[in-house]
Amino acid sequence: MNAILVINSGSSSIKLQLIKMPSESVVASGLIERIGLENSALHLQTGKHKISRELSIPDHETGLKEITRLLMDEEQGVIRNTSEITAVGHRVVHGGSAFSDTIEVNEEVKKSIRDLFSLAPLHNPPNYKGIEVAEKIFPEAKQVAVFDTAFHQSIPTRAKKYAIPNEFHDKYELQVYGFHGISHKYVSEKAMEFLKKPKGKFITIHLGNGCSITAVRNGKSIDHSLGFGPVNGLIMGTRSGDIDQSVIFYMIEKLGYSAAQVSEILHKKSGMLGLTGYSDLRDIEERAAGGDEMCQLALEMNAYRIKKYIGAYIAAMNGVDAIVFTAGIGENSDVLRALVCKDMDYLGITLEPYKNNIRAKEPRVISKDNSKVTVLVVPTNEELEIAKQVNALL
Repeated sequence: MNAILVINSGSSSIKLQLIKMPSESVVASGLIERIGLENSALHLQTGKHKISRELSIPDHETGLKEITRLLMDEEQGVIRNTSEITAVGHRVVHGGSAFSDTIEVNEEVKKSIRDLFSLAPLHNPPNYKGIEVAEKIFPEAKQVAVFDTAFHQSIPTRAKKYAIPNEFHDKYELQVYGFHGISHKYVSEKAMEFLKKPKGKFITIHLGNGCSITAVRNGKSIDHSLGFGPVNGLIMGTRSGDIDQSVIFYMIEKLGYSAAQVSEILHKKSGMLGLTGYSDLRDIEERAAGGDEMCQLALEMNAYRIKKYIGAYIAAMNGVDAIVFTAGIGENSDVLRALVCKDMDYLGITLEPYKNNIRAKEPRVISKDNSKVTVLVVPTNEELEIAKQVNALL
């Protein structure tokens, strides 16, 4: 039995789960939020005990030390000492072309992650910080990196290479890397298991504040909507998704914006926020239901973009067996799922309204019984997927 601590270290937060493998039992889950800010908070659940505290957490090390102390608490804890942690699994967003699989962390791996800071400036630095902090607190545990980009290493060259001069690919490695790979891998395997299809053609749709869609054939990613960075593809909470490059040049050359300002707009002020003033889809759906025309249009645009990618990936795979919705919006928004699947009967996609309106924590079919293509909702579990990959490495 391996006790694996899964850490997802963000710029101002740390999400974690302690999972016993191979039983896949979650013995503790926690969140440290607003690190370095006023009103920092710590939340931890261990069995029947639930702890929530506001306290000063100036940095990641302080936060992780405090939550580790609670994990070892005589009354509410679940471990006696840090040596009971077999391994710490770290989510690392960008592995570039260097990492196609889960790997034990050493100095060379850490250097490679540092070298990739420029490709994922919002994610890799805090991911790296989580590794450094965990090395101090859990010195006897193996530190293991699980990369979000690794699942997409199987994308063929014809799909991942950009039609720009070859030197930019060969010298600077400008290509599609893809993201949300841990989630897409988990839900595609769950869908295959649920449908008893060890092989097949699947389209997995990860819809949260960040969104992406993947064509998965026989368990391998063969195309994906996010590319060199995490801003293109589908319309997201604050990110634009696909945009004509000429718009960027026009904003810089004619409107006087700097490249940094345009990047800020496309990453943080666009998407559903730019269209409606709201980034949370629940707010947008509520206002759309009340007659807000901009919110209604934004939902239609969002669904339309997803539809176009579904069509493209059906063409890329010469068919599809199942379409899988996942992540916060994908699992909970019956409104967006219905809009995406509306008028798709030519492709054999027909939704059953009453099934679509049901909420559950288990995989479920939401398409009609006679639908040529099965439509599923599969809750994602990135922490469990990380634990599974770490356990397999061990």
